[in-house]
Order: sequence, then C-alpha cells, then structure tokens
Amino acid sequence: MNGRTRRELLAAAGAASIAGLAGCTGALLPGGDGGDDGAETVDRTGEGAVSVAVGADGGFSFAPAAVRVDVGATVVWEWTGVGGSHNVVDRGGAFDSSLAAAEGHTFQHRFTEPGTYEYVCTPHQTRDMEGVIEVVEPDR
Repeated sequence: MNGRTRRELLAAAGAASIAGLAGCTGALLPGGDGGDDGAETVDRTGEGAVSVAVGADGGFSFAPAAVRVDVGATVVWEWTGVGGSHNVVDRGGAFDSSLAAAEGHTFQHRFTEPGTYEYVCTPHQTRDMEGVIEVVEPDR
C-alpha cells in the first residue's frame, strides 16, 4: 500500500468523497462564505441512518462536516482511530459522547426535532474540528 496505513487510506478516501460531492449543494456550515474554510452540506434526506467519520482528513475533522437529514434520522459517528481522543458534543446540549480514540468506536443520536445542531470535538475545537447537522421535515 505504498507505506500508507489503512487508516490513512480511509481518511483520504473520505476526504476525496467529500470533495467529489462539493459541487452538489450550495449550502455551507454556519459562517461559511463559499471559500476554502466553508464545508458544503451533504444532503442525506431520505436516509434513515447516516455515517460521519470522526478523525478524518489527517485526524482533526468530521467527514462530512455538514449534513442535512430528515427528522427521525439517526446519525452514527464512527472513529477512524486517527488524531488521538475525540468526542462529539452538541453546542446546544442535545448530545454528548464520551472521549474515545479507538478505530471503529461509534456514537449515535436520533434527531427527533427539526433544527440546526452545531457540534465540536472539545479537545480539538481550537483546530476547527466542528460540524453541523441540519434536520428538516421530510417532503411528503
């Protein structure tokens, strides 16, 4: 594998997937202006469960960092094992995972109310390890 670990390859693949989806929507993380610092929102409406990598892109980001889901969807955060110990903490208090470092560790939360849920990895929030889940009513 050219000296790259499985974790590095998974992180790179996740980043490439997000980059490939970047042109699919125009929405950004709060505060984003469309520049390099804003993350495109990935639309996962219509899906009952959505995965987000914890410790992606070199270990200090979530992938995807911005996701739109329907009310009732469950988001499952899965640790890559890169970047040390991470957690997932909603700034509004809706959810709070424990710190974990092990590859494959998961934390999940079912979103029952529409709204915007901004979250961080508290040990790495100064490195801008943050994300957002936008929860919308499903189209009927």
